[in-house]
Amino acid sequence: MSAHVRSLTVALVCALALAGCSEDQQNKLSRVGVSWLDGDYRVTYASGEHVKSWEVHDGKVTSDPQKGYYFFWAEVAGKKSYVQTPIGHTYVEELP
Repeated sequence: MSAHVRSLTVALVCALALAGCSEDQQNKLSRVGVSWLDGDYRVTYASGEHVKSWEVHDGKVTSDPQKGYYFFWAEVAGKKSYVQTPIGHTYVEELP
């Protein structure tokens, strides 16, 4: 199954599951950490005019809503670096 089809399937299952949940249950679910595993991703932090992007290759991006951050390992200047970005200003895209 391709990564795109897998992503769409997961999104559809989540949407159907949330449709049957109360608002309180949906809020609790939104606070659960979300992980994107074993893939290639572009993570972009954008706040005002400040925009910075990282690429994650063959890795994962994890969120911790309790702390309000995404965290991941990315290659920066030829070295692996641990990066944390605020959830509210960060976008995660799966690369083809």
